[in-house]
Amino acid sequence: MELLDILASAPFWIAVLRVATPLVFGTLGVLLCERAGVLNLGIEGIMVAGAFGGWLAVYHGAPLWGGVAVAAAVGLAFGLLHGWLTVSLALSQHVAGLGVTMLATSLSYYAYRIGFASVSTPPTITPFAPMRWIEDVPLLGRVLGPVFGQESALTLLALGLVPVVAWVLYRTPLGLAVRMVGENPAAAEGQGIRVGAMRIGAIMAGSALMAVGGAFLTLSAFNAFFFNMINGRGWICVALVVFASWRPGRALAGALLFAAFDALQLRLQQSGASLPGLPPLPYQLYLMLPYVLSILALVLVARRATYPQALMKPYRKGER
Repeated sequence: MELLDILASAPFWIAVLRVATPLVFGTLGVLLCERAGVLNLGIEGIMVAGAFGGWLAVYHGAPLWGGVAVAAAVGLAFGLLHGWLTVSLALSQHVAGLGVTMLATSLSYYAYRIGFASVSTPPTITPFAPMRWIEDVPLLGRVLGPVFGQESALTLLALGLVPVVAWVLYRTPLGLAVRMVGENPAAAEGQGIRVGAMRIGAIMAGSALMAVGGAFLTLSAFNAFFFNMINGRGWICVALVVFASWRPGRALAGALLFAAFDALQLRLQQSGASLPGLPPLPYQLYLMLPYVLSILALVLVARRATYPQALMKPYRKGER
């Protein structure tokens, strides 16, 4: 299969959306936190906890959307913890975030070991079904049906959240307040905005999105929970926010770009095709492809990125 055939095939774009979905959730979550001035490096662990919490709820009888709600609640809890450490106590955002990652990951793995000590293979659930009804929609189904008909409702939710988050951030007083506490918290306080409460609220909302991104893997992409399934996706989301210059639309583009690179390298390996002008390459180089190209794109874009001015700067009421 030639490169152009891969790029033109429906299975390729199905894989792109499937890979991008957890990245979109996670990137939007990081974006909300950083727009409020807080770096949340707890994302990797929060995604693990969301994946485990959502899957465990469904395994014990909750509906699939109930599992999504449980995952979001788990994210809210860890977001509250992160907000307490970084906003209320003004501790290092780097250290607190890494601590939350280790805590959330360890608790999830420990709970799995205790709850399923005697199983030899991961227990499974019935995941979200593909949205095949899209194929029956007149006109739209003919164009989008072959791709979106194979995706789950969580993918549609992730894509729909992008304009919603953008609208909230740039068209509502709440979004203005979030951006204000991330740019100039002293000025925000002067306008009567409770900086600490606003930051903690943004962290909790962002963490809930991160956890739902993790839950996508256990409730839609797969049907079980297993160790190391997040596999660095959280750190990719942190980089994608910089690539996106803290804008939701660009965040979606960055997630799709990384997912396209990832899906492409898998198909290049399977088909034996190669990049234009190059002979067949060792598979290790294909594994590197999405990360190398993403780093290159990040370097080119990040030099012109305008970051929130109060990012990673603790703030106490009354200080100037």
